[in-house]
Amino acid sequence: MAGCTGVLDSTVAPRAALTATPNDIQQGEEVTFDARASDAIEGVITEFKWDFGDGTQATTIAGFTSHQFLTSGQFNVRLTVTNDQGGSDSTTVLVRVNGAPQINISIPDVVRSGDIILLDASNTIDPEGGTMEYMWDLNFLEDSDGDGDTRNDVDSTEPMVYLPTESSGTILGSLTVDDNQGGVATEQFTIEVQTRRFQVSWVQNTLDWDYDDYLKQGESWSDNMTPGVGARIMAYEAILQLDQDLFMPPDNFTLSLYIAEDGYRKNAETSPGNITRNESTVAELNASNLNPSVEDEVYDSDSAEQLLEGLLNEPGARFGQGEWIWTIVAQNADPDGQFGLLDPDEGNDWTLTITITVFTPVLTEVAYQ
Repeated sequence: MAGCTGVLDSTVAPRAALTATPNDIQQGEEVTFDARASDAIEGVITEFKWDFGDGTQATTIAGFTSHQFLTSGQFNVRLTVTNDQGGSDSTTVLVRVNGAPQINISIPDVVRSGDIILLDASNTIDPEGGTMEYMWDLNFLEDSDGDGDTRNDVDSTEPMVYLPTESSGTILGSLTVDDNQGGVATEQFTIEVQTRRFQVSWVQNTLDWDYDDYLKQGESWSDNMTPGVGARIMAYEAILQLDQDLFMPPDNFTLSLYIAEDGYRKNAETSPGNITRNESTVAELNASNLNPSVEDEVYDSDSAEQLLEGLLNEPGARFGQGEWIWTIVAQNADPDGQFGLLDPDEGNDWTLTITITVFTPVLTEVAYQ
């Protein structure tokens, strides 16, 4: 038509295409996004806008990028492409991010030697709510499976573990949790095992033995004892007493003590008492200050048993801990009778009294201040 002109304006939109590799990942992994198959239709694509669905966006000129997903969940990643004609198009792809288990280990604040420790990981959660497998390595210093690696043992597969302790020190270990969907988390733990504290009081006691028998001349008697068990020996006294003979002089007896572990040997021969005073024939053995004196103190130790062992076997204070051997030997009288007469009594009745003084340690566990 004369005098009229018309202009038909139209904008051609591009076509967006997007792939994600891989689209099923573990938390913290990267996904590569490829939009190079997108078509400008007319002109060229001038801009690729990325919305990764986790609050992160980006703009690129090239249709190829990657992104790390630091949180778990399902994310709709949106791509918008724009061409130089001003047209745009969008498309989405779904990315699934599996979250690793979130480990939560509960350990007692204070652990003493001898305690049984409860390691509780029952509050560990899986973001997807899946079933989890627990693998505890309870001691990095032990190779329980014998493969040469002390840090890959599986000592327990339960959410809660009871770990006994025998001594103070540091326990290092780890817990690995697998969600069976590729999500694995590992957490190391450190437990400081402290000593216990004991008040030691030494109680004085006397140990008594009484023997009696009859020995013919030339015969002997012997007996063994271990008075140092559980105690520190301080002194002993032994008195051998013979019944009065009808004829003088009295028979000669010898009393002996032998402690092999200490190389200790001591003996005494009988000597007649005063006849007018009706005193018996006796032999005596005694000694005092056999070990250092004791004092009540407070000690730190892994256990009462270990502390007792140390106290009773302290260097320089172990005298008498081994076996004691007492021996009595009946010897001939010299001369054998008065006025040339033979002694009609071929032996003698005797009694032996032994008293040993010891200090026994009594332990009472006390709290730390």
